Amino acid sequence: MLNWLLGSTTSGADIYVDLGTANTLIVGRGRGLILNEPSEVMVSDIDPKKRKILGLGLEGREILKKNPGHIIVIKPIKDGVIADFDATRVMLKTFLSKAIKKISLSRPKVVVSLPYGITDVEKRAVTEACRSAGASKTFLIDEPMAAALGAGLPVKGATGQMIIDIGGGSTEIAVIALADIVFCEPLRLGGHKFDEIIVRYLKETKKLIVTDQQAEFLKLKLATALPKKNIITETIQGRDLDTGFQKTETISSEDIGMALSDSIQQIIHGILNALENTPPELVSDIIDSGITLAGGGALIKELCAKIESEVRIPVRLAENPLTAIAIGGEMVLSDPELLEKIQIEL
Repeated sequence: MLNWLLGSTTSGADIYVDLGTANTLIVGRGRGLILNEPSEVMVSDIDPKKRKILGLGLEGREILKKNPGHIIVIKPIKDGVIADFDATRVMLKTFLSKAIKKISLSRPKVVVSLPYGITDVEKRAVTEACRSAGASKTFLIDEPMAAALGAGLPVKGATGQMIIDIGGGSTEIAVIALADIVFCEPLRLGGHKFDEIIVRYLKETKKLIVTDQQAEFLKLKLATALPKKNIITETIQGRDLDTGFQKTETISSEDIGMALSDSIQQIIHGILNALENTPPELVSDIIDSGITLAGGGALIKELCAKIESEVRIPVRLAENPLTAIAIGGEMVLSDPELLEKIQIEL
């Protein structure tokens, strides 16, 4: 079905790409991580009709620091989907070309993980970008499958497994069995949305204006799924909404927990919906084997305990939640049989 595009997987693949909302990670077979850069494209705003790309990723951030005027930062991947096809093509081609040059590999086979349910147009945009960067063949796989592999779940077995990947732009709740995604509940909710919610919450409840970076700091330090438990605080300086002057405010984990409570409840509703849409025999497996959390959002304190109390199923955190997708992608590179089974078809 995809022979003209993907070809045979008998010899495995050489490079894995995790095209994330926040960062793009590239891993080489037997070489580990070879690139980790922000998924950002910096363009000139002088003439919007003729968008001129000034830089990408880390290089683009350096350009922005030196000359912030007349530069727009584009984030091609938004809420777990490709929001800007042209910027995505350029970014992926540039990053992949850089990675190929680093490892001195001619015409590599490339695996790219993408959010579940991606459209055919998005698939073609990614495969075309890989081809133009020098890939001889491109294989596409679902992010939840990569996360499950990286979390150590036995995806090839007949026993049902549930993985919840809380990334920067989206949360994907997937049930996997026999190397196939039986059901997936994608939510447009992730780390960046959490930051926005914290900014809005502090503005509304404390009349304090903070930046997205400050909100991320508070999230990392104070975010909790049980706001009343083990309360800790951080002092932060922001701008007073009424006066416009700088002011210092003490923010508690209870504040941040309350800010994120609705979002966490959405994830719990998503889990319950996924269980309702999963065959009963696989639900029984999940009750026995438990639920696994991965992604940066999985590091919210007491999240496992909160989900357990609501869905009455054991919940565990993946050993390396931040890099589970990249670890899973690297595993696929040396397992052509598994890649054959899990690749996405157009």
